[in-house]
Amino acid sequence: MDGNGRWAKQRHLPRVEGHRRGLESVRTAVRGCGEAGVEALTLFAFSSENWRRPASEVRALMGLFRWVLEREVEALRENGIRLRVIGDRQGLGDNLIPLIERAEATTAEGTRMTLNIAANYGGRWDIAQATQQLAREAAEGSLDPADIGEEAIRSRLALADLPEPDLFIRTGGEQRISNFLVWQLAYTELYFTPTLWPDFDEEALQAAFESFSKRQRRFGRTGEQANALTGH
Repeated sequence: MDGNGRWAKQRHLPRVEGHRRGLESVRTAVRGCGEAGVEALTLFAFSSENWRRPASEVRALMGLFRWVLEREVEALRENGIRLRVIGDRQGLGDNLIPLIERAEATTAEGTRMTLNIAANYGGRWDIAQATQQLAREAAEGSLDPADIGEEAIRSRLALADLPEPDLFIRTGGEQRISNFLVWQLAYTELYFTPTLWPDFDEEALQAAFESFSKRQRRFGRTGEQANALTGH
């Protein structure tokens, strides 16, 4: 969700105003994905690298995160949306962890869509924590090192219970994944748009969906094989 700061700068506003305006785009994306039948939506809210930003901006972002956890959770529950937070929670501070746990418990029965918020998250961290878990299991004797392969790693990643993403959307004009779901994006279709996140509305979301619908997903097969599998 890139471009909040630039959106604010263009309007001679503090950067935090861009982040506040970005919450409206979050609501738009959640609503639009729910209506489209998307099974899971993962939003990269705060990366492990974002701690390098000015302290005032970090405090503002943590304050917005707290506000969302306090004010938006009931609406998610009412709409059948399960909320989960992925990332290194310990780094977020003791005041946020109880709110995260309560939000997850409140929305646990949601079946319409899973909304994952990546906070203090990094794709490399995700792989590292998965391999650390494997190492502990091997040291305890509950796992044979010979059994460690791709599936063993995948099953210990933060989103192990969900399918790998079909579509990755990055706003703001940059064309990189910036340490987001590094393992899971191996076969994901990438969509980059110059639209700044606060301007990412229903029309922009539909444009991303339409672009995705025109892709041929081969997963190593030839185009003919892919067509045969999909009946095209």
